[in-house]
Amino acid sequence: MKRFMKPAHFAIGLMAAVFLSGCAETTFLSSSIKHAGSDQPVAGKYKIGNPYQIQGVWYYPAEDFAYVETGIASWYGPKFHGKPTANGEVFDMNQVSAAHRTLPLPSLVRVTNLENGRSLVVRVNDRGPFAHGRILDMSRRGAQLLGFEKQGTARVKVEILKDQSFALKNTLVNQIAAKDSPIKSAGMAKPQVSAQSLSVPEGGKAAQSQMTMAQAPQPVARPEPVQTAMQEPSNTVRTYAVSPTRMYIQAGAFSKYENANRVKASLASVGDVEVSQVLVNGRDFFRVRVGPLQDVSQADQVLENVIQAGYPSAKIIVEKGKG
Repeated sequence: MKRFMKPAHFAIGLMAAVFLSGCAETTFLSSSIKHAGSDQPVAGKYKIGNPYQIQGVWYYPAEDFAYVETGIASWYGPKFHGKPTANGEVFDMNQVSAAHRTLPLPSLVRVTNLENGRSLVVRVNDRGPFAHGRILDMSRRGAQLLGFEKQGTARVKVEILKDQSFALKNTLVNQIAAKDSPIKSAGMAKPQVSAQSLSVPEGGKAAQSQMTMAQAPQPVARPEPVQTAMQEPSNTVRTYAVSPTRMYIQAGAFSKYENANRVKASLASVGDVEVSQVLVNGRDFFRVRVGPLQDVSQADQVLENVIQAGYPSAKIIVEKGKG
């Protein structure tokens, strides 16, 4: 049965929303989110997860606090609204969140729309997207704030916020450890301590005062936990200058030029193919790319052609430069 809020409750909720919009991003450190119109928190947990395979492609979740990637973002909403996310929270399409294939859950990332310059800090708490050529699935509210709800997709840059994500992890892990700890000091029996006065030995001198009860050691004050300050309030959109971008389909990156050249030859019928040399972590790689491509629709079509040609791990690459 559906529940409706009374006008008074709605007014209180509206005032609270206005107040919270000015809070710092430390609100993201909460280990739960709330249903719209409900005060009951829905607990989530910190999760990385095991490797998994979707449509012939393997994904390897891992802690990657140096993660930065550009590509195409999409958004999801009504079909999943109110359902559990991959880490046990509840998806609310009217809140800012996102799904990512491999980042720890939850993490905090900055998502920048490279087409209009809008940028937003987003909580990643779900797995996906699993459509070819997408690197992030935003909630509907996130897509609205970044300005691509109507068009459905956008060229984006996704960058993890290292310190904030690490603090978020520690908060959740410590809460679970404290909750599950089998040792409860409050339930332990306290020892009985007593004192007895003795006569002063011959030649001794009585102390000025005698203890009538053993003094219990004073508890050591624990330092307050240090939380990493967040950058800005949730739902706060920054705007940056926009630079031209271009798109490619990358079939793969190879350590040997001969292998890259063979792949180039096999994709000659798909479009303009190029092999370029790049240095990654001190190693030379030869990447095979098709393009540049004009728009997302064309990129999606070429991507499917490359996958059908035998390269299921091919992906859309977005980088600065004129197409």
